[in-house]
Amino acid sequence: MAESNAPLMPKTDADDKVCLGVVAGAHGVRGLVKIKSFTAEPLDIGAYGPLSDAKGQRRFDPTIKGQVKETVLAAFAGVTDRDQAQALRGTRLYVARSVLPEPEDEEEFYNTDLIGLRVENSAGEVLGSVKAMHNFGGGDLLEVLPAEGKSWLVPFTKLAVPVVDPEAGRVVIDPPEEVETGEAGSG
Repeated sequence: MAESNAPLMPKTDADDKVCLGVVAGAHGVRGLVKIKSFTAEPLDIGAYGPLSDAKGQRRFDPTIKGQVKETVLAAFAGVTDRDQAQALRGTRLYVARSVLPEPEDEEEFYNTDLIGLRVENSAGEVLGSVKAMHNFGGGDLLEVLPAEGKSWLVPFTKLAVPVVDPEAGRVVIDPPEEVETGEAGSG
């Protein structure tokens, strides 16, 4: 199981890309950008080679300048003033999944690798599939999409999600009683 503060790396429309961060805005007047990094070590956002936007149309090779609070300061070639830097605000920064190292421990994984996995309860009944991973500030949440009905969230903790097995294509959940899963007799 990943640590509760594991980086949130949303999957893109193209399965071979991983979002490593998002431009949060400009810093100063000389074109520096602030990046909210989704990597385990924020300053490593520049360690995986060039980044691209969601469509792969723009390429960014960040020169890391430092860190301010929870953002990384970086320079991008061709971005020389505050207005150009501010225009990039909201741009998600992606890298090819193939350039990321494989997790060293069998209980470590990239959150993006969980998207689409089958979700089962402890009795082996299929409840749906993993739609997304979220973190709204209170910890990681697994969004489950059932075959029918609305998706629902379960805390992504060892207690609520005791088995994470990407190789077998599944996660097993044991949601707290207050989570409404749509199962008969639950929530």
